[in-house]
Amino acid sequence: MQQAIPYKAWPLPLPGRHAGDQKPATQFHGSEKGAVRDAVSENAVIVLARRGCCMSHVVKRLLNGHGVNPSVFEFEEDEENDVAKELETIRAEHDGENKRRVQFPAVFIGGRMFGGLDQVMATHISGELIPALKKAGALWL
Repeated sequence: MQQAIPYKAWPLPLPGRHAGDQKPATQFHGSEKGAVRDAVSENAVIVLARRGCCMSHVVKRLLNGHGVNPSVFEFEEDEENDVAKELETIRAEHDGENKRRVQFPAVFIGGRMFGGLDQVMATHISGELIPALKKAGALWL
């Protein structure tokens, strides 16, 4: 019988920390003010999801299949409300007043809220995902 290889998430670089100092993430600290906002603005593609979520795995595999290496923020279930509030604030700044609740996994492309798994899959099927990734600078070909 085959055994699964353990998965390790790597934290995004935070101010005051160097790339060589990174250790596998045990959890995302959603309480750090502006951590989500900084991550969204600094990465062409970022996936925010609960730790161990199978849907985030699907999104990551789809993006990896296109040659995109998305940054991934994983957080614990008890931090979901804090992260959702910050994401709704970010989305409201870009898209105006939008009353819909953020769905996880949340995908940001080019610093803007792209959507959840349903939106990523719909644009992939319709052929609109590749141009969006190119526009954000996540794909060069």
